[in-house]
Amino acid sequence: MGEPSSSPVLDRSNVETAHGRIKQHIHRTPVLTSRTLSELASTPQHAAALVGTPYEGKKPAQPRIQLFFKCENYQKIGAFKSRGAFHALSRLAPDQLAKGVVTHSSGNHAQALALAARTHGIKAYIVMPTISTPSKIAATKGYGAEVIFSGSTSQEREAVVEDVMKKTGATLVPPYDHPNIILGQGTMALELEEQVQGLVKDDPSLSVHKESNIHPSSHTAINGSKPPREPSAGHLDAVIAPLGGGGMLSGVATALNGTGTRVYGAEPSFEGADDGRRGLEANERITTVKTLTIADGLRTPVGKINWTVISDKSKVKGVFAVSEEQILSVMKLVIERMKVFVEPSAVVGLAVCLYDEGFRKIVEEEGGKEGWDVGIIFSGGNTTLEAISKLFATGEERAERAEAKVGKDGERVAENVAG
Repeated sequence: MGEPSSSPVLDRSNVETAHGRIKQHIHRTPVLTSRTLSELASTPQHAAALVGTPYEGKKPAQPRIQLFFKCENYQKIGAFKSRGAFHALSRLAPDQLAKGVVTHSSGNHAQALALAARTHGIKAYIVMPTISTPSKIAATKGYGAEVIFSGSTSQEREAVVEDVMKKTGATLVPPYDHPNIILGQGTMALELEEQVQGLVKDDPSLSVHKESNIHPSSHTAINGSKPPREPSAGHLDAVIAPLGGGGMLSGVATALNGTGTRVYGAEPSFEGADDGRRGLEANERITTVKTLTIADGLRTPVGKINWTVISDKSKVKGVFAVSEEQILSVMKLVIERMKVFVEPSAVVGLAVCLYDEGFRKIVEEEGGKEGWDVGIIFSGGNTTLEAISKLFATGEERAERAEAKVGKDGERVAENVAG
């Protein structure tokens, strides 16, 4: 796809350009609100929930939070990845497109690139680890891609990709670690801003901020003018995005840089899946992740280019991690209360709002009595009823194949796989 150095720079104006290139091919996904979940986020946790944490014995935080959900589970292919894939292909030259594209992915990027390739009338070669879920394999083939199986280690996957490139001349479109992918993913933040402004304009009570301060346009911050000093209705105080390889989080952070909206990342903590948080603490990118977290779309280390954005405090204020139990609890709330079908990876941001006392303390201290309007990215909904039923089954053995914990031949593998 070309050297990253030859791609557009990572700034808001280029995210806007990317949006113009892809908007005809993607859905403008809805932004939903939920009084129930906003009230839950604004309710102090029970003291028992803080036992064993740094906040044990301390008064629970009582933030005021109004939630706005950007539902990328309604995006084409069921996840945000379509944005980056379509933008990446829009940047390829005709001679590159003619030879096709190739990538390695466990599912969502595989489907996104397959769809983008079909839309452009070109060939897509998708290298998928055998641990990929049957539903995602079937969907990728359904979009017309040629699926080639590999082992689950990064070395095995990359070796197969290299072989395909040598034989076909296809151009590699990586899942997340490239400026063109990052810029494409950032387009969801532009839509989220505009949609929240529209919702609050129609119903000012949706915002925690005073009606008299309705923010006319977040775009006033783009042309060098300063964002409003005082919080205002219609202007998000924060956005939380899931963090796996980092394409989405770095894209959202790039789009919102300079607007006054704080950006945070969320990831699972199970078996070291919180490499983003740990890397920030160590001031060094962690290059390997081996985890079987149920948030299978987040089982990969942060990419090199993405790390340059995520480790920049002026762009990403911090990264929080949540447990498997918290992910399941929130997933159940979203499905039962909002009637929204999501995969486990999609709800880590909401889990941070409900359960991470550190984040909740920040909202309480910085938001004061007024509180924060917080945007939550629901990254996708690519799971199955079978997988969900087993996740919540009591006294039954979980369907590990459905959860992407064993390969198609029954082998059990713990390895980072691109989402």
